[in-house]
Amino acid sequence: MTELADAYRARLASLASRIGAPTASSDRDAIRAELIDIGRGVEADLAVLATIKDEAKALVDRWKELQTTAAPAFTAERPVVADHIGASTFIEKGWSHISLGDYAGAEVALNKALALAPDNPQAVSLLGWAQMLQEKYDDGLMQFQRVLMREPGNALARINVGYICLKKGIFGEAIEHLSRAIRLDSDRKATLYAHFYLGLVYLERDMFEDAQTFFQKTLALGPNLIEAYYELGRAYWFNGQKDEALQTWRDGYAANKFNPWGKKCADVLVTVEQGGEP
Repeated sequence: MTELADAYRARLASLASRIGAPTASSDRDAIRAELIDIGRGVEADLAVLATIKDEAKALVDRWKELQTTAAPAFTAERPVVADHIGASTFIEKGWSHISLGDYAGAEVALNKALALAPDNPQAVSLLGWAQMLQEKYDDGLMQFQRVLMREPGNALARINVGYICLKKGIFGEAIEHLSRAIRLDSDRKATLYAHFYLGLVYLERDMFEDAQTFFQKTLALGPNLIEAYYELGRAYWFNGQKDEALQTWRDGYAANKFNPWGKKCADVLVTVEQGGEP
């Protein structure tokens, strides 16, 4: 990419010299033809680069499927913001970096956006995502709390706060935020994840039957959330319901054999059938 840019700059520098030369008037048509050729070349190269970017994005999406983290899937819509002394450019870059899995790069861009437009709600929310997905939970929590101060009904921000509280072991606050997201029921994905994370909270607290209830509701709302099969199986197993656990893991593997969580269901089946523990 650097070599390509350098080549174009060299051609432009040459043309600049020709335009400034005493013979420029007689060379006018040739200079025009060269400028048109450069413009067409740039457009063609940009089209190729756009295709490569789309191909890279597709590979990133496939890479994300390999992850077995329970962190919320990034779902923020592409930002549409009025420019504020350049802040929108950095907000757009932040969104793109998160979509590509470059959370550190997103954090840098979004901090620049907030330096230009303090308290921009989109920048604050996206910064929270970038920090949470880097496991910078205290920083991410602060950003999402800023969002909720302005938008108490923002269900996605609320489940992210609930998830962070879960990871920090602040179970009471996690239950409060996740339960409120369920009551709001304003975003289907937020409602789905709120049930799943409540299941994880109760599983962490050894309240296995409550955990089972929330994982079962999760699968009713989103049968493709394969990690819920895996965790439901664990809730059954640790509650002494080993037959139910085995069947749940079989169901999880059958639901999607190629999903990392489906493979985890298969792996845990092998482990327990050999006398191990999940």
